[in-house]
Amino acid sequence: MMAAWIACMAGGYLLASIPFGVLIASSQGVDIRTQGSKNIGATNVGRVLGRKWGLLCFFLDMSKGAAPVIVFGVLAGIYEKPLHETATDWWLWMAVAMACLLGHMYSMFLRGGGGKGVATAFGSLLGMWPLMTIAALMAFVGWIVIVLLTRMISLASVCAACLLPFGVLFQVYMESRAADGEPFSLRAEEASAAIVVSMLLALLVIWKHRGNLARIMKGTESKIGRSKSDPDNQ
Repeated sequence: MMAAWIACMAGGYLLASIPFGVLIASSQGVDIRTQGSKNIGATNVGRVLGRKWGLLCFFLDMSKGAAPVIVFGVLAGIYEKPLHETATDWWLWMAVAMACLLGHMYSMFLRGGGGKGVATAFGSLLGMWPLMTIAALMAFVGWIVIVLLTRMISLASVCAACLLPFGVLFQVYMESRAADGEPFSLRAEEASAAIVVSMLLALLVIWKHRGNLARIMKGTESKIGRSKSDPDNQ
């Protein structure tokens, strides 16, 4: 299993380092790093090239986060299994997800540059069935609500990141209760990997959006549907 973990962790970083936004834009004769918000994520790709290219970028960025964690989960024999059975394996699984996120945020192909990790993180979490998948979907619902209320993708991304640890806590509680048949039976030791990594992931996303948060505080952050020069939100 350790060999599988090392391979998936290294492969996850390398795969997630592929800047699909840059490649998609280059295929259309555009350097996405000099256009729009200058970010390589799906939001800026869609803004500059059109919605279909933005959706393609989102799907590819999400997939490069999902593929490595799914492969490791299957190889380690923990995919679809209850959390409390394999605490050590969960720590390793979370490390693969973090490697994917770091690969996208700090790509070796862009000399340490990269995107903000929202799509890649979402893909990684969706691939970690069942615990992180449900938490990710809860965060995604929160993201949709904030976008509808504020029309700020950056604010929605930050809020969704903040909601993620709470979604994990809720799901861990539900998993432990189902396993033991006892209320308030949270297996803190076994759940620690999911809780800690979800918090680290949220902090990374918030850190990557620090510029957006500064503009929100100043009241200068653009909103979708209003300006073609929206700040970097993906």
